[in-house]
Amino acid sequence: MPIAQIAVGASYLDECPKQPNIPIYLVVAGVFGLLLALSCLPCTWESKDTPITLLSLLCMVWNCLSSIFLFCWLITGSVWIYSIYEPNYNKTATDVDPYCDKTLYLFAFWTTTLVYIFLGTHSSCICKANGKYQPKKATADVDPHCKILVVL
Repeated sequence: MPIAQIAVGASYLDECPKQPNIPIYLVVAGVFGLLLALSCLPCTWESKDTPITLLSLLCMVWNCLSSIFLFCWLITGSVWIYSIYEPNYNKTATDVDPYCDKTLYLFAFWTTTLVYIFLGTHSSCICKANGKYQPKKATADVDPHCKILVVL
């Protein structure tokens, strides 16, 4: 998804006068998402028995700071995207109301919405795994697909 965000944001950089920050939001989110994903690779090579090295410490700090930035950027982008819902998509309109390219806007809208759905789904798995959320049918098993690494 980060590569698509960079591509769409860069392709439609000047195509949303209604909210010109939306393409910038996509490009920055894509770049930081890609850097965060790539920076996790050195950390995956280390086993749990390996002592903490300078590289692994830097990796953890970078991942933590990048995650915090991306979360704040998500909130900022949400304000930009959801505040103009639903914009004028017609570029040639003689209206005074500025437009926003339909592909750009809908891509930003749905990728941001999917991130919220993902966060909500994984948050419920964390609560369920920690026993803070008790479903109507109490089970002792934890869904093995609901795992998330939280570094804070």
